[in-house]
Amino acid sequence: MSRGPVARPGAALPVRFDSAFEEAAEKNDREFGIIKSDPQPKATAEELCAALVRIAPSQVAAFDADRTKAMAAAREHVDAAPMRRFLRQWALTVAIERHPARAARLRELEARAAQVENLAEARAIAAEVSAIRTEALDEAGIDRRAGG
Repeated sequence: MSRGPVARPGAALPVRFDSAFEEAAEKNDREFGIIKSDPQPKATAEELCAALVRIAPSQVAAFDADRTKAMAAAREHVDAAPMRRFLRQWALTVAIERHPARAARLRELEARAAQVENLAEARAIAAEVSAIRTEALDEAGIDRRAGG
């Protein structure tokens, strides 16, 4: 008499997750700075835009505007440099935004930098901003010495 499939010890059981549940859990994780980061996307306009839609949808309009400007400049000057700069800039942005706590800290530092009057504090802020950007550049695979 067959009673259907029987789980063997050590065998993985099939698990079905509800996508709505996964989306809600991901939103909560992002809200509280807990994120299981997607890997850094390739530095192509399509992959960077797709990543922004997921991690920083409020920045998609700026991305599109910058892409339009870079494409126009590239066409006008018959030069790929504007598109390379655009892709590096947005790859860096995505690398920062993939980690909500890091992105929030960078925004906090930028806001403090605009108000600081003490030179020592300004230097400390600049050093921390630089460290955040360097870490993100490394994650994005961007050569810090690369020019336009």
